[in-house]
Amino acid sequence: MSDYNLIVIGGGPGGYVAAIRASQLGLKVALVEKAHMGGICLNWGCIPTKALLRCSEIHHLLNHLDDYGFKAEKVSFDFQKIIERSRGVATQLSNGIRHLMKKNKIDVIDGEAKVDGKSREQHQVKVGDKIYKAKNVILATGARPRIFPGLEPDHKLVWTYKEAMIPETLPKSLLVIGTGAIGVEFASFYKTMGSQVTLVEVLDRILPVEDPEISELAKKAFEKQGIKIHTSTKVANLKKGKDTVTATFERAGKSHEENFDRVIVAVGVVGNTENLGLEKTKVKVEKNQIITNEWCETNEPGIYAIGDVTSAPWLAHKASHEGVLCVEKMAGHHSAHPLTKMNIPGCTYSLPQIASIGLTEHKAKELGYTIQVGRFPFMGNGKAIAMGEPEGLVKTIFDAKTGELLGAHMIGAEVTEMIQGFTIAKTLEATEEDLIQTVFPHPTLSEMMHESVLSAYGRALHI
Repeated sequence: MSDYNLIVIGGGPGGYVAAIRASQLGLKVALVEKAHMGGICLNWGCIPTKALLRCSEIHHLLNHLDDYGFKAEKVSFDFQKIIERSRGVATQLSNGIRHLMKKNKIDVIDGEAKVDGKSREQHQVKVGDKIYKAKNVILATGARPRIFPGLEPDHKLVWTYKEAMIPETLPKSLLVIGTGAIGVEFASFYKTMGSQVTLVEVLDRILPVEDPEISELAKKAFEKQGIKIHTSTKVANLKKGKDTVTATFERAGKSHEENFDRVIVAVGVVGNTENLGLEKTKVKVEKNQIITNEWCETNEPGIYAIGDVTSAPWLAHKASHEGVLCVEKMAGHHSAHPLTKMNIPGCTYSLPQIASIGLTEHKAKELGYTIQVGRFPFMGNGKAIAMGEPEGLVKTIFDAKTGELLGAHMIGAEVTEMIQGFTIAKTLEATEEDLIQTVFPHPTLSEMMHESVLSAYGRALHI
């Protein structure tokens, strides 16, 4: 029987970061992981998908060489090598997390864990036949794909994100159900690589968490590339054949069928709250999400929960930040601060990229703000034109009374890197005057961020 200050259950971007920070603060830490260090994000999500998308970007560029004065004949690709590269990147980074655990003197326990009651002031955690004790426990067990009746994956014809990352061949036709970041990224990858792609969304627009103006620009861009998009449409059923799937679409009281080689179901996630022994605790679970306060504390003293097993947004960087803040609170560290969810950026790595933070224009108005809105198109930026990336928009929203930056929304090349500038601005509670007085380097795409702020106050220089 071993005693710890903290046991972390789950080795994803929330769990392993929490373990490292706890060790830095002098706590004796163990981390329990049943599969791969780095969790879904590193092994089957954020990282390997970006490796795939990087290959699709190269493929796109190779097919537009003439735009830059180059010529190449018989350009081809080895699809399996593309998949192997993606898996290699994931393996390399997973091994790197193992090294970080060793470096930070964190005990890694392989297996499935469950909370097994209390012994005095310590929680007992059972892994296999062994019992471990700790004053504090962090639940960082992540989430799995949400499954709806009639849309169940069979992992051969109907895929989750996992199968979509390791296909044996490139499907000729592909249906993607759900147009959040995961669905849109897979649609973008497969379309760019040569599949005929159809996107279906039950709501009235794609990327429903984004600003409607950005969603509409994304829709136009995807349709221009040849992606077929159905909004306000439900996929009622998937009928699996020998090597094809027949999807039944329902819209406005009418239905029709279409055939596809493969289907990706990307309709949200469900927290992994089962088999954790929570019934022996006061931990509250609603709709497969563990309920926590602003410090990631559950109703059971000494048990915390972070990341995808809790509330939205279900993002790796949110999980990591929660891991740090709850450990710092646990250790009584002076720098501990609750997380402001409006300051969490979101990124979609499609072609074009999409990134945002804070309130949309519609939400700001709904909340009663009087707003100033700025817009600056990529077409007005020298670096964007020089790169051959003239399509896109940077949009900013300010409180007209105080100058507070309420939200920023972007679509176009490299906006997933640019959004961090607005994230820092929001964290530092910068006003429009602070941003206007900031010197942005030239020539850069970031100048569009400056121009968008200027535009909100009628001062844009290059449109």
